[in-house]
Amino acid sequence: MESRLEAWKVLPEAYQAMLALEMFVRKSSKLAPSLIELVKMRASQINGCAYCIDMHSKDAREAGESEQRLYALNAWRETPFFTAREQAALAWTEAVTLVTEGHVSDAVYEQARQQFSDQELVNLTMAIVTINGWNRLSIAFRTVPGGYQPATVTAQGANQ
Repeated sequence: MESRLEAWKVLPEAYQAMLALEMFVRKSSKLAPSLIELVKMRASQINGCAYCIDMHSKDAREAGESEQRLYALNAWRETPFFTAREQAALAWTEAVTLVTEGHVSDAVYEQARQQFSDQELVNLTMAIVTINGWNRLSIAFRTVPGGYQPATVTAQGANQ
């Protein structure tokens, strides 16, 4: 596989705008980093974004996520591995990501409302919107998976 285009080099202002939204989600969210990574990975699975699946599986492990849960994420409804809060987030992620397949149902919304405050639900939704944008950029321009390393790994390597 070969990358088509490095969008961040072609139009850095657009890339910076996406990064600003990403940073807003990271800084303003009271949601656990591992939950955000599960959401990003699940949306990336749905969209078929190999680069983002690679990235967020690595980031999820850095955030303390277990291999078992990552392997089972695609079948989260059939496992006992996820809490009610995580299940609500994953259901919300799927509904928002697949919005053209029936919109977001009242049942999924109510499930999310039972687990998240208004602010948390907006932050969760912004995280979903952001990863869907990154997925589309990576898929369209064929960002090659495999080379991404989490910041903590990169920082450790720089110190050695």
